[in-house]
Amino acid sequence: MTAGPLSIRPATPGDATVLWAMLQPVFRAGDTYAVDPAISREDALAYWTGSDHHVFIAEDAAPLGTYYLKTNQQGGGAHVCNAAFVTAEAARGKGVARAMLDHALITAKETGYEAMQFNFVVAANTRAVDLWTHAGFETVGRLPKAFRLPDGAYTDALVMHRFLGKA
Repeated sequence: MTAGPLSIRPATPGDATVLWAMLQPVFRAGDTYAVDPAISREDALAYWTGSDHHVFIAEDAAPLGTYYLKTNQQGGGAHVCNAAFVTAEAARGKGVARAMLDHALITAKETGYEAMQFNFVVAANTRAVDLWTHAGFETVGRLPKAFRLPDGAYTDALVMHRFLGKA
């Protein structure tokens, strides 16, 4: 998977530079998140580390990825969580996203959530769609042409869901 043992820990306020180094290329690419590719460092960090987000960093000798976990909706929907993942460019294709997802699923269940839902998975992001599908997420909704890719083409956005009791 990686050069050393992978560990996943809660992010701290001192991790802002590390987080930005991972978020910046993903947000600038504009092909996987419904975030303005020109988002400022300050706004990107506020988006990722919002007061209702539990942010984690995966690392071995260096940061390899980050994810956040949060309540998807309030009130009657508070038993469902939402998560978002970013893998550092150098760590892509090495199992880091899967390790973060496994950690997120365990953490979510231990926190008391009953399900996890991704509200807006860019259908053209086939690596993410494949990972979520292999982890037991089902596509429960499709938003036609809801995301404009950097080349101007439109792609669907998927709503994906999984109960946490499933293996």
